[in-house]
Order: sequence, then structure tokens, then C-alpha cells
Amino acid sequence: MAEVSGLADDRALLGRTSTAERVSDILRSRIAEGFFPPGTRLSEDSIGGALGVSRNTLREAFRLLTHERLLVHQLNRGVFVRILTVEDVEDIYRTRRLVECAVVRGLGEPPYPLDAVTGVVAQGVRAAAEKDWTGVSTANIHFHRELVALAGSARTDELMRSVFAELRLAFHVVDDPRGLHEPYLERNQQILETLRAGHAARAERQLAAYLEDSLANLVEVYRRRVGEGG
Repeated sequence: MAEVSGLADDRALLGRTSTAERVSDILRSRIAEGFFPPGTRLSEDSIGGALGVSRNTLREAFRLLTHERLLVHQLNRGVFVRILTVEDVEDIYRTRRLVECAVVRGLGEPPYPLDAVTGVVAQGVRAAAEKDWTGVSTANIHFHRELVALAGSARTDELMRSVFAELRLAFHVVDDPRGLHEPYLERNQQILETLRAGHAARAERQLAAYLEDSLANLVEVYRRRVGEGG
């Protein structure tokens, strides 16, 4: 299976204490990066052989990722990377608004620790200059991840890690990544500058509008693509 060709390189990440959690971390990253696109059937033999893990360990990893809604088990067919519905996408954004806006609202008194946010904004600009639209998509996700990290909450980071990984499933269906992601580079910069100026309430309003527009754009494209696929 072509999708597992580079997976053996991740085998070293397992170390001597191979666990289902570590296998799920590897597969989650590969799914987020598009190595396993939505609708892909995951072969136990191919993936287990590439990572050098037992069938039971791999099945437990699949179970964990199914719980995160990244995989789906189809009776008598196997395990597949999920294809999200429009309702899934809308629910993801509902969660994003609840969490991301609450984080910005609760930042307290400035100045805020914005080095990581600044870094990913620059990452997105570099990717756009190289016409690497997948890289722009990744930078945009990282921008929101670093905003969430400003809360200093490991539980919130863990929750949103799964949400962002699930969101990437929708992004991988889109046939015009530049059109979807490039417009938000400037808005990332605007939110960063607003936070640098210490205006958390204004940044929250900017973020809420950003997420509303992003949802509308993604749903428009996604509904057409999923409809074509059906």
C-alpha cells in the first residue's frame, strides 16, 4: 500500500516501549498530514509491518483514533479514515468558537507571551511565498493551536489537538487549498497585532468573525466536493 511507504521511518519513534498511544500519535500525525486521505482503508498487515508492532497494539491504536472520530470501522470491510459530513464540519467550528474565543477572552492583562504565535504567522508567510499551500494550511492550524496554548492548559491543548486533526480531514477534500487558506494569512497577522497591542476583547471579536467566515467558506466548498464524491 503506497500510503505506508514512509511509515517505517517512524518506527524509531516507538523506542523500546511500544504502546498503542504512541502508535496512535504517529497515525494521527500521518492522517493530519494527508498521507492517509479521507476514505483510505488502513491495512493492519501493512501498517503493523511498517511500524513493527503487534496486531493487538495496532487494533488498540485504531480504537483510540476511532474514539477521536478520525477513523471509522465498517463491519466486514475494515478500518477507514473518516470522510466528514457537513454537519461534522459545522460541529467542529462550534467547538472551535467555544474554546478559542474563550481562551482569548480569558487572557487577562497584557503583555501576552506571543513568541510562538509570531513564529507560526511567519511560517505561513514563508509557505505562501513558496506557493506551498499545504504548508499554509498547516501554518494556519498551528496559529490556532498556539492561540489555544496561551491558556496554559494541558487539557485544553489535548482537546483541541483532536479537533484540529479532525478539521484536517475536511481540508484534505478541498481541491483549491490556496483559495481556502491564503486569505487568512492577513487575518492571522491582524489578530497577532491586536494581541501585541494588548486588546484581547478586540482580538476575540476578530477571531469570532474569522471563524464564522472560515466556516462559511469551507462548508460551501466541502458540500460541493462531498456531493461530487457521492
